[in-house]
Amino acid sequence: MFSAIPISICQPSPTQVRDLDGNLVRSGTKYYILPVIRGMGGGVTLASTRNESCPLDIVQANQEVDNGMQLTFTPVNPKKGVIRESTDLNIIFSGASTCLQSKVWMLEEYDGQLITTGHGVAGNPSQETINNWFKIEKYEDGYKLVFCSKVCDLCRPICGNIGVVIAKNGSRRLAVNEVPFKIMFKKA
Repeated sequence: MFSAIPISICQPSPTQVRDLDGNLVRSGTKYYILPVIRGMGGGVTLASTRNESCPLDIVQANQEVDNGMQLTFTPVNPKKGVIRESTDLNIIFSGASTCLQSKVWMLEEYDGQLITTGHGVAGNPSQETINNWFKIEKYEDGYKLVFCSKVCDLCRPICGNIGVVIAKNGSRRLAVNEVPFKIMFKKA
């Protein structure tokens, strides 16, 4: 005689992201994104990289001593308190900006590149917001940011690493690039 015993197949949760001190990176907590390799620029911030002063794009600060702007991470499920690898999330700068624009990261095409800029929309995972979702993935002795959102089942986004690309004005713009920007997170 056979008995039916329900078996639940559980997928393990993705690995939790950790900050520079080894603590869990948490949703809503302010952090700096810093390069793992020192001497190659500072943290991540907003700056003008185009021919006009606005909109502002996401760049790496030129000076190593500049931590950049504080930011927070919000996972696709905002009830989750811990940020996990390879899960969709919004990245949102804190503080004031010289331009009247959102400070939510998004990917857009500009001058033949897919660049990160600061005028996205937080939340509302859908086809309309697919360019506003990024992922953190383990990369060697640090992490990297990846654009490859899964918030829309029918969408087929272009996927790629976020790396540093030198813009025409010399700024260190974050854009889709073969070489990822190796980063770490420091609690603000």
